Amino acid sequence: MEDERIYTIPLRDVTNNSPSTKRAPRAMRKIRDFLKRHTKSDNIKIDNSINEKVWERSLNKIPARIRVKVVKEDDMVIATLIK
Repeated sequence: MEDERIYTIPLRDVTNNSPSTKRAPRAMRKIRDFLKRHTKSDNIKIDNSINEKVWERSLNKIPARIRVKVVKEDDMVIATLIK
């Protein structure tokens, strides 16, 4: 059974609490942790478009929030970026 949801993941606390050289990697970890917590699944696939959005303005200028469409199929979770 497929379940589809849209989440807005806040990333501002990553910006405020991280050194500038570690913001993008921590943002990617936060996205993965957010999806684990909200979908109750450990098997998460993050689309490349999310990675490109986080990294598009360099390592230290990440977006404040990101909108993601999540599709859950059985125990697999696939997250893609909403433009």
